[in-house]
Amino acid sequence: MSNLDVAVNVISDKETQLTVKVPVGTIQSKVESRIRSLAKTAKIDGFRKGKVPVSHIRAQYGAGIQQEVINDVIRDTVFEVLADKKVRAVGVPSIDDVKLENDFLVYQASVETMPEVEVKGLSEIEVERQVATVSDEDVDTMIENLQKQRQTFETKDGELADGDEATFDFEGSIDGEKFEGGSAENYRLIIGSGQMIPGFEDGMKGMKAGEEKTIKVTFPEDYQAENLKGKEADFKITVKEAKEAKLPELNDEFFELFGVSEGGLDKLKADVRKNMEREIKSAARNQVKQATFDALVEKNEFDVPNAMLAGEIDRQRNLMLQRFAQQFGANPNTFDKNMLPDELFEDQALRAVRLGVLVGQIIDKQKLEVDQERVTAFISEAAENYEDPAEVIEYYTNDKQERAGIEAVVLEDQVVEYILSQGKVTDKEVKYQDLLAAAQQAQM
Repeated sequence: MSNLDVAVNVISDKETQLTVKVPVGTIQSKVESRIRSLAKTAKIDGFRKGKVPVSHIRAQYGAGIQQEVINDVIRDTVFEVLADKKVRAVGVPSIDDVKLENDFLVYQASVETMPEVEVKGLSEIEVERQVATVSDEDVDTMIENLQKQRQTFETKDGELADGDEATFDFEGSIDGEKFEGGSAENYRLIIGSGQMIPGFEDGMKGMKAGEEKTIKVTFPEDYQAENLKGKEADFKITVKEAKEAKLPELNDEFFELFGVSEGGLDKLKADVRKNMEREIKSAARNQVKQATFDALVEKNEFDVPNAMLAGEIDRQRNLMLQRFAQQFGANPNTFDKNMLPDELFEDQALRAVRLGVLVGQIIDKQKLEVDQERVTAFISEAAENYEDPAEVIEYYTNDKQERAGIEAVVLEDQVVEYILSQGKVTDKEVKYQDLLAAAQQAQM
């Protein structure tokens, strides 16, 4: 609509107000068109269909039709003027002060805007990049873990030790009084697993099946139950059964569980090493990306539009509700969102919004485009984790939404590389497990 009169008033870095004037003639022509169209189809007592006088429709429905037209015109024109005036709107505009004045429909549109941010401090960014290699010891430990995943337990007559499984009854009390959740029957526990509060499992070591013992432990100060924090408790324990772990032998039957039909232990070790190396490559990428983005946000603090912050808070809350639902096998809609207040997510949401703006600015200013060769390599590498890599490659290649997700990850990697090229990066040798732990912590 080219005959609009628009005045732009920049209220602040994140808010703009527009005053829009639309010629009344535009409104009137649309109203008349709808009235005549309605007259052709309206069913009104006393008139044949299609024979209702236009004057009758105008008198009975004119005011309502005019309001509908005004609403439609505002809806259509507000986004047109935002685009025409290159206003980087965030969220839905708020419409106020609508009136007919001097042959014009006049309204005001207030909208939050994307902040104009100049990325600062790139040359001051210092990132420690963790680097790890997979040692023979790491491979042996991983294979032992694979054995433990398939271990069995056999009854033992001896004393309980780390790694043994105990079935027992326990009854807890504080100052002679039992407390809620302090008792159980036929409870199963792997000694040394850290499942119980500190001191509990150590107190069970050396016990035998049929033995009864009372141990003293102290609940941690950060224990989840408020009434138990820091309290000393007595636990009466009766061991009913003690079992020791038996690892499966490293034989052909075990190797075949992991797809190794030929080559024996050497082939299994080679496969395990390859998977571990792929794992640390991904972990290293995630660790350095997180460290780089943390440094970027730290160097660039700025206000963000409320609509963006609210949207990110909702997104993070919904993700947490989905995790709850998966954990408890429930529908996410059964959880009350009020149990997760905005304050719980504000800090992380603010960081995420700022990071999104900063990354977008770097992409625009540096004219970064997705490296499609890297996308292909990323897909191929991910496909190696599956039985049929070709099928996985075809899926990600043909599914536009899934491919777009990978392209976003690759483009983020390119942004990280640009930031590091402007700053300082120092490599630090760490152990395999430490790198995995750092990457996992970064994603939390």
